[in-house]
Amino acid sequence: MPVSMRPISGPSPGLELAAGDPAGAIAFRAGQAITRAQFRADVHATAAVLPDVCHAIGLCEDRYRFLVGLCAAALRGQVTLLPASRVEVVVAEVQARYAPTYRLGDADIRLSEADPAGQPAPPIRVDADAMAVIGFTSGSTGTPQPQAKTWAAFAWSSVSNHAALSDLWSSAMASVRPQIVATVPAQHMYGMELSVLLPLLAGAAVHGGRPLFPQDVARALEAVGPPRLLVTTPVHLRALLESRIALPALGGIVSATAPLSRELARDAEQRFSCELRELFGSTETCVIAQRRTATDASWTPYPGVHLQPAAEGALVSGPHLPAPVALADRIEVDGDGRFRLLGRQADLLEIAGKRASLGDLNRRLLSIPGVLDGAMLQLDPAGPAGIGRIAAVVVAPQLDDQTLLAALRALVDPVFLPRPLLRVAALPRNETGKLTRSALLALLRDGMHSAGL
Repeated sequence: MPVSMRPISGPSPGLELAAGDPAGAIAFRAGQAITRAQFRADVHATAAVLPDVCHAIGLCEDRYRFLVGLCAAALRGQVTLLPASRVEVVVAEVQARYAPTYRLGDADIRLSEADPAGQPAPPIRVDADAMAVIGFTSGSTGTPQPQAKTWAAFAWSSVSNHAALSDLWSSAMASVRPQIVATVPAQHMYGMELSVLLPLLAGAAVHGGRPLFPQDVARALEAVGPPRLLVTTPVHLRALLESRIALPALGGIVSATAPLSRELARDAEQRFSCELRELFGSTETCVIAQRRTATDASWTPYPGVHLQPAAEGALVSGPHLPAPVALADRIEVDGDGRFRLLGRQADLLEIAGKRASLGDLNRRLLSIPGVLDGAMLQLDPAGPAGIGRIAAVVVAPQLDDQTLLAALRALVDPVFLPRPLLRVAALPRNETGKLTRSALLALLRDGMHSAGL
């Protein structure tokens, strides 16, 4: 059910969440389909018992309960806060910053029993110009920063995402809404857009869990019907391919949160017999572009979105943004409006007159057979006039240091060979597969200390 679009500014009509056929499914949970009528009842039951304050911290692990809590808070005129992490110290900082607020977890959601003979719950209506959530940037390039989103901006995002992905499944099912299984949390903006807002604002249905292991992903996909849309990340996608597990027929795969190599995209399309779309966006902008990575190097912006190169990256404007947003990503815009990513300004390296980017170095590292995961980074300079060394943290249980360095020597200039090179059992990725510089530096420090270096 498309949402009628309107300018972000100006008078605001009410926006209905989870509109559509009351008997239609909005979610699948514990092997059962949950209707939109049942969802509305759960939202109103939960809203009736929420504290009377301005903000709620959305901490539900169960995706269906998260949907209920988000809408219940909205009915009470509350803004849901989405911390960059659910680690206690991060949540406590957000709670103190936005006091008075409360934590909204799985145990706080009221799930009512459906009563077919009873009075149906009223629709869920919100002010489209009202603030829906405050998300926070990941902190991968600095301190997490708050980003406020209105329901009107989310409505634009949902329509745009659905339009960008609806051609993934066959033309015979073009009018059918996707059945979503997501390996990313609802609290992350990518997870919010694809697994929360599509059900609330574009008629999709979503599996209530967040499966991580390949066998769990397969079971979740079996529990929903076609067309199945798998919303995932490169890390989870690589794990699915390496497991060689069989999946039910997919309408398509969506990937975001980290760069996806063309090789991995092609392998996924061949193995699972469907197209894979990579989405580009940020917490600041939401998703703004897409590409079929297996065949396309350039990104296609969503309708109305424009990107232009800027001094430190790119400037993004769009109908859902009240003002242009500056991103750290360097771009090259094609004549047709599509664009290529050239890496981030902070990722550019220059050592001994040679130039490279961390993104390209990481791509080459991950291309080595036997490397399951890895990341390279430049350490801080040892002195005022020094140049930071390149270091690498690698998951490659079948390879030794000499073999790894020999393979890298054939792929990169010798000045960019990592010293030190630390082999570990796993990288400190967060739940969306991202790595922060601070986590990598801590891992290197501990690893070097353990090795007596």
